Amino acid sequence: MDVNNINRDYIVHDENQILGFFGPYRFLSNFHQCPVYFEGLLYPSSENAFMAAKTLDFDQRRQFQNIEPKEAKALGRKIDLRPDWEEVKVDIMMAICFDKFYRNRAIRQKLLDTENRQLEETNHWGDKIWGTNEFGEGQNLLGKILMNLRLMFSIHQSVR
Repeated sequence: MDVNNINRDYIVHDENQILGFFGPYRFLSNFHQCPVYFEGLLYPSSENAFMAAKTLDFDQRRQFQNIEPKEAKALGRKIDLRPDWEEVKVDIMMAICFDKFYRNRAIRQKLLDTENRQLEETNHWGDKIWGTNEFGEGQNLLGKILMNLRLMFSIHQSVR
């Protein structure tokens, strides 16, 4: 796949897997812009909400409400990090992603349409916590969260 005008052969979208949240699967990325609420504040993307959640200072959180996701990521490296961040960050990501897909019906359906494919945030920026690098190394926590949400929404949809 061509990303930033560079061919990235490790990004694969086929009937079994979605490796890399680019192109038609950009909606899976935290940088996809859509309304997301977290603890009473509205953000323009899940990236903004997640970076804001890194602090307990609501004045600092408000700084994330009207900036681009790329700016939010940079600002998230500069704020006062909450003392329990390492213990709560996965649960916070799950809550933010739940809101993103629950609130935004069109992308929730797109998530469901990925059916049982492996979702992996394959990336070239070296994130081995939320995704995997181009060598397949990483925990892919975002992909796992999205697959869990997909299952949960699928079960909910089937019992309605």
